[in-house]
Amino acid sequence: MSTHTITAPAPPLDGAGYEEELARGLRAADEAALAAIYRHWGSLVHTLAVRSLGDAHEAEDVTQQVFLGAWRGRDGFRPERGPLSAWLVGITRRKIADALTARTRRLALVDSAARQAGTARQVQAAPDDVLDRVLLIDELSRLPAPQREVLCLAFYEDLTQMQIAERTGMPLGTVKSHARRGLNRLRQAIEQGEARGPGA
Repeated sequence: MSTHTITAPAPPLDGAGYEEELARGLRAADEAALAAIYRHWGSLVHTLAVRSLGDAHEAEDVTQQVFLGAWRGRDGFRPERGPLSAWLVGITRRKIADALTARTRRLALVDSAARQAGTARQVQAAPDDVLDRVLLIDELSRLPAPQREVLCLAFYEDLTQMQIAERTGMPLGTVKSHARRGLNRLRQAIEQGEARGPGA
């Protein structure tokens, strides 16, 4: 009989030890640690965002912003102030608050544009111009919230895509994607309206 013994592999870190290990990896700019952090807490962050925002698309953006913010702000994590999980929840709450503020600003922009269109009608502006503006506002209101926000900032505040990314906290690639999709939808709606003609 062989006397050779087989050593069982050490169990993975769990609980507080695992969290501390991930925190050390994050502080050391270890991308593998960030990936593990996302796998571990991504669903929690997304759930918190969905509950607060009630919009799955916005929640996905917020989730992305939380972990991007954690990566960029990793030097600001202080273990003595609390665990990594609590720090992530704090970032999540701030990003949710930013998203709600952006939503309020977006709705105010749409409302302001609608009032301007109403004023234009009262001063007897060219009927076609007013109609086009009202239809544009109507089509904007039908877009998914992130696309609407990006286009409103571009149309009404004349911001560049880089400025929109800085204002909203969205990654630049996300801003470009929302702008492209939103413009495509608006273009399709306008073309359909022209095809129907003024008497439709």
